[in-house]
Amino acid sequence: MLNRYPESRLAELANCSTDNDEVISSLCDDFDPNRKEFYFDRDPDAFKCIIDVYYFDEVHIKNGICPICFIKEMEFWKIDQCVLDECCKSYLSEKEEELTEISNKVKVILEDLEVERCITRSQRCQRFLWRLMEKPESSLPARVIAIASFLSILISAVVMCVGTIPEVQVTDAEGKLVEHPTLEAIETACMMWFTTEYLLRLASSPNKLHFALSLMNVIDFMAIIPFYVVLSLTYLGTTSMMELANVQQAVQALRIMRIARIFKLARHSSGLQTLTYALKRSLKELGLLLMYMSVGIFVFSALAYTMEQSHPETLFRSIPQSFWWAIITMTTVGYGDIYPKTTLGKCNAAVSFLCGVIAIALPIHPIINNFVVFYNKQKVLETTAKHQVELMELKSGRDMRRKSRN
Repeated sequence: MLNRYPESRLAELANCSTDNDEVISSLCDDFDPNRKEFYFDRDPDAFKCIIDVYYFDEVHIKNGICPICFIKEMEFWKIDQCVLDECCKSYLSEKEEELTEISNKVKVILEDLEVERCITRSQRCQRFLWRLMEKPESSLPARVIAIASFLSILISAVVMCVGTIPEVQVTDAEGKLVEHPTLEAIETACMMWFTTEYLLRLASSPNKLHFALSLMNVIDFMAIIPFYVVLSLTYLGTTSMMELANVQQAVQALRIMRIARIFKLARHSSGLQTLTYALKRSLKELGLLLMYMSVGIFVFSALAYTMEQSHPETLFRSIPQSFWWAIITMTTVGYGDIYPKTTLGKCNAAVSFLCGVIAIALPIHPIINNFVVFYNKQKVLETTAKHQVELMELKSGRDMRRKSRN
């Protein structure tokens, strides 16, 4: 039976001659030649799982066993990882990803803590500025800057909304309603803060290309650049150019792009970042939701169009027009601008409403579960990384004390 895997440790031990003590000692921890017993100082729970490969040609990792330690046990017994069941392989890959994340977090923490004596003064200033702008938990000034940035985003969003109220707007020389000068001054101050913050973060970044291509930094850039484009078109452009309809529409479109500033909040909120990652992990469930809704919209809109054709005052003129009714009905919005008037049409509307509620409710639980799992996982990884750093510091302190004693 052991020879089914001839390259494994047990097969080599079974085929080894009892007279060759050196080979036997290299394959096991201890050997009693009189009783013909071999001793292994290994994890017994892991061995119970590994021995199954000789019976069932596959290995399962039981609950409570560290998958990384289990892989080391498999390497000791010379069992290839290909015999692992698919569920265990996915579990192992997930744990390896967690360890990678922990090592990355530890590396980041160590980079923040270490102070190299050989670095130049400019590098020291760059590192200090990077921690000041990117690590709110590193010091009190960094926390103050993070709070100021957060408040600037909120103030900018409020100013953008208040500036659209007609009672707050003022009339310019041409009789057009424009934003109040005070609101423009506040917006300009916020944009100066955003610009300074972005430039300081870019200047202190250790990797400029990675910084520029990061999603959150692209959002920051897209929230800043419309202000300067509008400013250049408004104050630097000629009068004839500003009278062009296309230029005016471009200015209005760029002003609308100011709503991108609200996404800057994600950089200061771990909850929003977790929600983004949870949605990424739930793309399959979201795709199923869209598929269910698309099928339901097509079916119920076609039925509604067919059933309402007998009514002289029907509001369903075509199937594409009925898509709008199916969307607002299945999503339980129901504006009332289009509705069925026949008995069959009303029955179809009731069924579409129930199907819409069910279709929306089905993927909600997996999405929420992904959010909770990812959020708790991030908390555990952060705590584990900090504990790992503390253990490394304790170990280094012990080594230093030993060296000082010697």
